[in-house]
Amino acid sequence: MEDKNYLSVTALTKYIKYKFDNDTHLKNVFLKGEISNFKHHSRGHFYFTLKDDKAQISAIMFASNSSKIKFTPSDGMSVIVEGYISVFESSGNYQIYVKKMNEDGLGNLHLAYEQLKKKLATEGLFEESHKVAIPRFPKSIAVLTSPTGAAVRDVINIVNRRYPLASIIVYPTLVQGEFAKDSIVKQLEKVNKQKLVDVIILGRGGGSIEDLWPFNEEDVAYAIYNSKIPIISSVGHETDFTISDFVADLRAPTPSGGAEISVPNQMELFSYLERLNNQNRISLNQLLKIKIQSLKRVEDSFVFRDPLRVTENKSRRLDYAIEKLELLNPINRLQQSKIDLDKTIKSLHDYYERFLTKKQNDYILSINKLELLNPLSIMKKGYSVVKKDNIVIKSVDEVNIKDNFDILVSDGVINALVINKRKGEK
Repeated sequence: MEDKNYLSVTALTKYIKYKFDNDTHLKNVFLKGEISNFKHHSRGHFYFTLKDDKAQISAIMFASNSSKIKFTPSDGMSVIVEGYISVFESSGNYQIYVKKMNEDGLGNLHLAYEQLKKKLATEGLFEESHKVAIPRFPKSIAVLTSPTGAAVRDVINIVNRRYPLASIIVYPTLVQGEFAKDSIVKQLEKVNKQKLVDVIILGRGGGSIEDLWPFNEEDVAYAIYNSKIPIISSVGHETDFTISDFVADLRAPTPSGGAEISVPNQMELFSYLERLNNQNRISLNQLLKIKIQSLKRVEDSFVFRDPLRVTENKSRRLDYAIEKLELLNPINRLQQSKIDLDKTIKSLHDYYERFLTKKQNDYILSINKLELLNPLSIMKKGYSVVKKDNIVIKSVDEVNIKDNFDILVSDGVINALVINKRKGEK
């Protein structure tokens, strides 16, 4: 029998898994199929089979991803998924590890919604810094919605009831169907061009995601973003969120809610004015009471009861001023200044004498020190300095036979010639 290398099942499975994990085509896979054998594990994981009419593949979606699903998967449901393919080593089966899942059909709209939302958020259309505050007391309001729907009637009734001072201009707008997107953009541009209103209420009543889709269009989002007039987005019911809600300056849960936040409540204003009136009346009464008390204190003051006390106080202050003037008499101050000057001159003279004596002593001491260190004084004792080319010679190694050199003594210079040299002898 030939000598062959036999692999273990584990080794083979690991190799196959390695191939799957390193195949770029299997790292990000998009599949569409029908769910079968669905199981929702107690830990939150989804286990199911994804199949079509000719093939099937095992699938798993871990709890970290399954918790984000907005619907409940079930057998027979058509879905689109995104994930990667790998091998489960224990069983040797390959399967798809699902990261995202949407319902097919309706799920496509959700997918488009999320993709556009992410794109616009990246471009900064949702930033709070771009949003404009809604005027507190608008003079005129534009309502962009269907002129025949219940939404426009609700908005008009609520605005007239809450704040009848504001006028309403209805801009008939398609809010459903394939032409609704262009109609919304056109009317927003028209309102901004005319500049007749202080705020815009854009919206419609509830409906399916298909019905509300015009408010998820990119062109509508940019039209809202580019509006110079603040916009309140009032689309659908309270649980409905559209792209328009995120771009608009303010979001209302319903068209009726948009009408309520666009204007103040006149009853609240009347109540507020009444409170202000009461506060003013109380403040005036308190101020009048304080002024009366102040007047009474003035009337009871000693100025009115004993006027001569005022002159007595003034007289004492005058005596104090005279005494102070005498102290500040220029003749007295001049005499004192002369005395101070004489003292200063004498002090300066004494300081100069001490300073000069010290400097003289320091000078003599320095001369004596210099004299001790003067090389000429040392040379007078019989010492000399040997130089070659104006460089002091400190070693026999610095001269050669027949070199000329100079010997500096206390009273002159001797020119000499090297005829011999010895080292180490003293």
